[in-house]
Amino acid sequence: MGVGRFVYTPILPLMHAQAGLSAGAGAHLATANYGGYLASALAGSLAPRLVRSSVVLRACLVALVASLAGMALTHSTLVWLLLRLGAGAFSAMIFVIAASSLLSHLRDHPAHLPGWAFGGVGAGIALSGLLVLVLRTIGTWQTAWWASAALAAPLALAAWGLRPEPAVPQTVTPEPRPRTHAPRTHRWFGALFVSYTLEGVGYIIAGTFLVAAIDQASPGWVGSGAWVLVGLAAIPSAALWAGLGRRWTRPDLLPAALGVQAVGIVLPALVGGVAAALLSAVLFGATFIGVSTLALGTGAHLRFPRAVALLTAGYSVGQILGPLVATPLLRHGYHQALILAAAVVLAAALTALLLRVGFPHTMAEPRGPRAVTDGSSPDRTPHWNRLPTSSR
Repeated sequence: MGVGRFVYTPILPLMHAQAGLSAGAGAHLATANYGGYLASALAGSLAPRLVRSSVVLRACLVALVASLAGMALTHSTLVWLLLRLGAGAFSAMIFVIAASSLLSHLRDHPAHLPGWAFGGVGAGIALSGLLVLVLRTIGTWQTAWWASAALAAPLALAAWGLRPEPAVPQTVTPEPRPRTHAPRTHRWFGALFVSYTLEGVGYIIAGTFLVAAIDQASPGWVGSGAWVLVGLAAIPSAALWAGLGRRWTRPDLLPAALGVQAVGIVLPALVGGVAAALLSAVLFGATFIGVSTLALGTGAHLRFPRAVALLTAGYSVGQILGPLVATPLLRHGYHQALILAAAVVLAAALTALLLRVGFPHTMAEPRGPRAVTDGSSPDRTPHWNRLPTSSR
C-alpha cells in the first residue's frame, strides 16, 4: 500500500519533465487518488463483509499492481486520472483489511507492536523513493512506473496469505450505561474534528508536492533522497508516539506533533540547501502517521458516537481539498504551496491546543461486557488504550 499510494510523489517531477504533465494536472491526479481512497474507506465502513474477505484483499492486491503498470502504457491524462482513482480505492481497502486483521490478531500484545506494523506504510514509501532515486538517472518516467509495479508485485505475494479479521457473532448484550457518569464531549470532539480535517489538507499538500518543491532548488538526487528519508522516519513513528504516550497525554502530544510537522513542511520553502531538505523529510515522516494515531486515539477515548469514522471522513475530505486549494499557487513553483500547507497544519496545532482545556482524561466504563456492534471482537482492554486504525 505504501508503494501503490505514495510512489506518485517521487515520480511526479519526472512526469513534469518528460511526459508534459502540467502542475495543475498533477494536482488533479492526486485529488483523484484521494477521492478513490475516501470512497473505498467508506465502502469498507458501510459493508463490513468486504473487510473480512480474503477474496477482496487478493483482488485489490492484483488490481493495485496493475494500476501501477498501467500508468506507463498511456499519455492520456484522463486514463491516468482513472488509474490513480483506482489505485486510491485499492490501497484504501488493502489498508483497512490489513489494519483490521492486525488489531484483531495482536489484540493481546503490547501496543507498540501494532505501531511497528503500521510502519509498513513508511517502508513502502522508502522503497519507492529509493527506486525512483536509482532510476531517475538511467530511466524514464515510464520505467519508474514499470519498476514500481515490479516492486509491488512481490510485496503483494508476501501479503497473499494475510488472514482478515474474523467475523464475530453479535450476541453480547451490554448492561445499560449510567448516563450521568460520562461528561459531554461535544466541545472537545468538535475541536479535534476541525484540527484533524485541517491536518488532512496540510499534510496532503506536502505529501504530494514535497519532492517536486525540493527538486526546484536542490540537486536532482535530493528530492527522491528526501522521500526515502520520509519513509524511513515513518517506520518507527507510530511506535515512538505510542511510547511517548506513557509520559504525556494525547492532548499534549497532538499539538506538539502538528507543530513539528508544520516546521518540517515549511523548511524547504524558507531555507535552501540539502540539509534543510533532508531535515524537512525527517520531521514530516516522523509525524504524519503519529498524528493520525494520536487523533484517532483521542476520538476513541472521548467515546463520541462513530468518532473514528467521522474523524476519518473529515481527514479524507481534507486530503481531497488540499491539492485543489494549492493548485492556484503552483504557477510559480511549489514553495508557496508548502507555505500554505505549513500554515494550515499550524492552524490544526492551535486548534488542538483547545483539547487541553478541561479534557476528561478519565472516562466512565460500562460495567457489563462491551456490545459487539461493529464486527470487532470483545475484549477487556479499554478502547482508548488500543492503537486505532490509522487513516493513512
